[in-house]
Amino acid sequence: MYNILVCDDDKEIASAIEIYLSKEGYNILKAYDGKQCLEILEKNTIHLIILDIMMPKMDGTEALRKIREEKSLPVIMLSAKSEDEDKISGLNLGADDYVTKPFNPLELIARVNSSIRRYTKLGMMGEEKNENIYQTGGLLIDDTLKKVTVDEQEIKLTPTEYNILKFLMQNKGKVYSIAQIYENVWEEEAYGAENIIAVHIRHIREKIEINPKEPKYLKVIWGIGYKIEQIQT
Repeated sequence: MYNILVCDDDKEIASAIEIYLSKEGYNILKAYDGKQCLEILEKNTIHLIILDIMMPKMDGTEALRKIREEKSLPVIMLSAKSEDEDKISGLNLGADDYVTKPFNPLELIARVNSSIRRYTKLGMMGEEKNENIYQTGGLLIDDTLKKVTVDEQEIKLTPTEYNILKFLMQNKGKVYSIAQIYENVWEEEAYGAENIIAVHIRHIREKIEINPKEPKYLKVIWGIGYKIEQIQT
């Protein structure tokens, strides 16, 4: 059973989320501010966090910043705000996905299921192993060890970043649209995915490229999409 930590200062919302996700077979732990979230995370094995942005004592933004200092588990941000800048802010700090309140319970469940599915595929909990290695130039993914290296230097990626890079590495030289990347990685229909993919792509570039403004590996094909350059090793 997967443990999901729900952190929202609105206890009614936290309880509602607990009801929805418990019916899906998840075990739910609850926190009502960022500090309590970190304390629970320290003492328990958590597989996914649903994290509200606006909270007392420590808001979701600061809590996420601290979470990402040590852990790469999936984080879905919640906020009553719908502006793109708020979504981008959360993604920039390392969130994997974003749901705007008020939310459709079925949408939240779908996003949780999708994030858990990607997390387990990544093998962070040692559940899935394979012997595939993908390489282009000095960029290499060892999917047995779930390890990314550039010129033999290990690169730390979040689960979502890893899965996006792996998908593109599996299809070197092929150009994929934002919708195609989203649908292949999230395994659901792309809706409003532009900001999510753009931010994750930028983060991947910042980690794997010497000069992200002049990328060697992860290229944008303007008006079409993205691809991993096929480079001889």
